[in-house]
Amino acid sequence: MAITIPQLRELKSSGKKFTCLTAYDATFSHVISQAGVEVILVGDSLGMVLQGHDSTLPVTMEDMIYHVSAVCKGNQGALIMADMPFMSYATPEQAMYNASRLMQAGAHMVKLEGGAWLAETIEKLSERGIPVCAHLGLTPQSVNKLGGYKVQGRNEHQAEKMLEDAVALEAAGADIVLLECVPNQLAERITRAIDAPVIGIGAGNQTDAQVLVIYDLLGITPGRRPKFVKNFMAGAESIDTAISHYVAAVKDGSFPGEEHSFAH
Repeated sequence: MAITIPQLRELKSSGKKFTCLTAYDATFSHVISQAGVEVILVGDSLGMVLQGHDSTLPVTMEDMIYHVSAVCKGNQGALIMADMPFMSYATPEQAMYNASRLMQAGAHMVKLEGGAWLAETIEKLSERGIPVCAHLGLTPQSVNKLGGYKVQGRNEHQAEKMLEDAVALEAAGADIVLLECVPNQLAERITRAIDAPVIGIGAGNQTDAQVLVIYDLLGITPGRRPKFVKNFMAGAESIDTAISHYVAAVKDGSFPGEEHSFAH
């Protein structure tokens, strides 16, 4: 059976964790969904891991549509979430047009980076039947504004603002919130404060779900490995087994451990 947003909300309400991994092609989409991963993220991370850029900013709508279409062809029932690339949702009207293109390519949900300023856009998308994931914390499309890939929400003002943003975006219609590189305690506060499922990456193990880039999971991260990454290929005899180990570790709460997380 295909995974739906109401099913993810039900998992949260029953205290059961779920998993998310990136995929950019039909083959990985098939393997990941067959392993029981509930959500596939077609991330604009493809700009870095596939195209070789040093950020996600060069990724275009045409790139995203191409990869969403490929992922859909291999999917075996996972919910497909697609990133909206840099400056593709600068206005609500632009967001509606570009989100509709991703949905027509096969996505079940779109993901936008930003805080409460996105409330009007999310409300309009939600009203028109387009599910939305709101991405808070380290937002890679804002890397130049943030001054690099740094943990967000470590001081009390930032933490309160992020919590307020999460509440506001859920009220506007966000179906899922994704927290990236956020201190454990703040991620837990946000997860408890909203009914929408919260997916974490570098946000501790108290969120409702986890996401990793598939190549990070397989231990083929180019350059320095981020703190929140674990190589699940170590000791696994196949890619299928590595993904299954990831799913099990997320669901039993053993991943991420303290060594993969950030304190205040």
